[in-house]
Amino acid sequence: MSADGQERTPNLNAEIVNQIAEQLGLTFTNEKEATENTFAPIDILDYIYAVLHSPTYREKYKEFLKIDFPRVPYPKDHDTFWRLVKLGGEIRQIHLLESSTVEQYITQYPMDGDNIVDKPKYKDGKVYINDTQYFDNVPQVAWEFYIGGYQPAQKWLKDRRGRTLEFDDILHYQKIIVALSETDRLMKEIDAIEF
Repeated sequence: MSADGQERTPNLNAEIVNQIAEQLGLTFTNEKEATENTFAPIDILDYIYAVLHSPTYREKYKEFLKIDFPRVPYPKDHDTFWRLVKLGGEIRQIHLLESSTVEQYITQYPMDGDNIVDKPKYKDGKVYINDTQYFDNVPQVAWEFYIGGYQPAQKWLKDRRGRTLEFDDILHYQKIIVALSETDRLMKEIDAIEF
C-alpha cells in the first residue's frame, strides 16, 4: 500500500513477469510477502541489480551497454535467482547507504586540523584531503572504483575542494569507502554464479 492507502501497481511487463514465475515455479505478488514461493517487484529489481554488477556480464555486453538498454537474461533456475536477488539486494542497500555494513568503518581520520579539502590525493593507503590530514586505511580498489563514468571516492572530495569537512561529512566519506569496497567484494561473488 502507498502512503495514501492505495495499492501500488508495479510498472513491469506482465508477460515477462509471468514467464519468470512459470520458469521458477513462483507466484508474483505486487508487494513483498513472507509467503513461501512468492516474489515481488523488489526481487526482480535486486536480480537485475546483481546481473548488472557482474564483471563478466559487463565485459561480455560492453558495447551493447554503451548504446542500448541492458539485456538481462531470464533467471536460470530457482536457486540461482534467489542467490542473485540476495546479492543484488545487498549491493542496492549498500549503494543507498541503508545497510548497517556501511557503518562498520574500515578507515580512520586520525589527524586534527582545519578539515579543509585542498587537493585530494591517494598515497600508501591514505587519502589526503590537504597536506596534513587524511583518511587512513583506504583500499586502493575503493579509491579507483568506477561507477558509471566517474570514481566516487575521488569525485566526492573534489566536489568539496575549498570546503571544510564537518563531522558528518567525515563519517559519510568513510561510509562511501566501505560501500565501494563491499561493492567490489559482492561483484566478485556475483561473478562466481553462472546465470
